Amino acid sequence: MTAGLKRQMGYHWHLRRLMAERGMFATTDLVPLLADRGVNLSREQVYRLVVRVPERLNLTALAALCDIPACTPADLIEPHAEVPTSKRASAGGSPPPARPRRARVVPLSGA
Repeated sequence: MTAGLKRQMGYHWHLRRLMAERGMFATTDLVPLLADRGVNLSREQVYRLVVRVPERLNLTALAALCDIPACTPADLIEPHAEVPTSKRASAGGSPPPARPRRARVVPLSGA
């Protein structure tokens, strides 16, 4: 790796896919299941947990989310690293992307 370039770490969140694979399509279905495991979240909080990538997650909630669909944390969270490119490295490589062209609307003939 080039000196001075830092890898940006991120992750993909697969809760929605895991729920769908197990026939759970409503985010509200999770509310009582989480409560049974001692995790009390509102419907809105559970919705955000399912449809967005969480920035922070309580380990008790993570354990409950793994217990409900019988999965592991590795099934829920897929880490990935993005290696940024420097301007110098990309300058000599591929050509710049083509700019979009404005569409021209013409009337249909014979209409």
